[in-house]
Amino acid sequence: MRTKKVFEVIMFAAVCGLHLAAGVFSATAQAPSGSSPPTIRTPGPPVSTPPPAAKAGVLTASGTAANATGNAATSSSAPAAGSLAAPAGKPGVGAATAPRPQGARVSKGAGVLPNNHGQIWREYDITPYTSRIENTEKPEQAVVDWILRETGPEVWFMEPFGILNADKTTLRVYHTPEMQQLVSGVVDRFVSSEGESQVLGLRLATVASPNWRTRAYAWLRPVEVKTAGVEAWLVSKENAAILVSELSRRADYREFNSPNLVVHNGQSQTVSRLRPKSYVKAVRPRDTVVAGYDSEMGQVDEGVSLQVSPLFSLDGRAVDVLVKCHIDQVERLVPVPIDLPGFGGQWQRAQIQVPQVVTWRLHERFRWPTDQVLLLSCGVVAAPAAENKGTAAAIMGALSSAPGRADALLFIECNGKAQAAGVQAEARPNAPVGTSYKGRY
Repeated sequence: MRTKKVFEVIMFAAVCGLHLAAGVFSATAQAPSGSSPPTIRTPGPPVSTPPPAAKAGVLTASGTAANATGNAATSSSAPAAGSLAAPAGKPGVGAATAPRPQGARVSKGAGVLPNNHGQIWREYDITPYTSRIENTEKPEQAVVDWILRETGPEVWFMEPFGILNADKTTLRVYHTPEMQQLVSGVVDRFVSSEGESQVLGLRLATVASPNWRTRAYAWLRPVEVKTAGVEAWLVSKENAAILVSELSRRADYREFNSPNLVVHNGQSQTVSRLRPKSYVKAVRPRDTVVAGYDSEMGQVDEGVSLQVSPLFSLDGRAVDVLVKCHIDQVERLVPVPIDLPGFGGQWQRAQIQVPQVVTWRLHERFRWPTDQVLLLSCGVVAAPAAENKGTAAAIMGALSSAPGRADALLFIECNGKAQAAGVQAEARPNAPVGTSYKGRY
């Protein structure tokens, strides 16, 4: 009896299981395409798989309509795994390259020179001057340089439009009539002299104390100077000779005994005496020896460099002179010890030197009558030592080992034409002229 009841229970459970399986199969077969699978309940919190995006109007397994717009936004904001799409705000791998910036627009123009300010074209024949200048590669450069000093360089690169060009035969100028008049005045001063050589007397000296002004001040007529610390005076040739005689009797007076300098009108001539001073600049590893080092030597040129460029007026009674003077002096070489890696992790010590240099610069343009002497005082500056008084050796002597300070004096005197003075012109190329005019050069 008991066995029969157990058998009936088992048969009942089997029938129920078959009915349940048939119902699940029927529901799955009748579910529309795209619907989510049924939720499987297990002990604990319910776990379900998220339904995929459904089209608008299609019912999901839970019986709610899917929002096509929302699903599309979700799909676009969250790319699928493995996609190369870049995050928002950052360029992706396939992003388009930004366009390159275009260069300036270039056109052929109107084909004519602008003359909004009444510019005119003029050509000046400069062969009477350039044909007389020898030992100079480009003598016409002096004509261009003095025009720039007279007019200023900015008028040729700003409004109104202008052109300044020269070769060995012709100077070509395109500018306003007023500017053409200035250019013509400068060219006439070159051509009228036909490149004749002029003699300038240069006397460079130093005085340890500036108290020489006490007796000489009554003879000096001040001249305007734009360089800070520099003073200039005009002195008659008679008083200049007396002043030099009195200065030469001073114990602190040193003279460089500069001879007469022969220079073509308008050209530049440089007198310089420089002495190289060597020092240990750096230490470099030696390629052939482990932990070995070689000293790298440097060099500083100390001394004096004086450049003058005169341009005489048409009547020869006045002269414009560009004066450039450089003084460089090494006060001392500052030793600096340095540590270098050696053998076995040990350190070795070497020494380099840093030069302590004192420099002084003068770059001025002066105009004065040729029957007077221009005297320049550079102030108490670094003073290179001259030869002993009374010697007529080199223009600039060797520098002293003990650097000092002194009042540097420069006398410039016009001694007339070279033929009249009986002085032969030196056959040497002129020094290049700097291009930094700063308005007054």
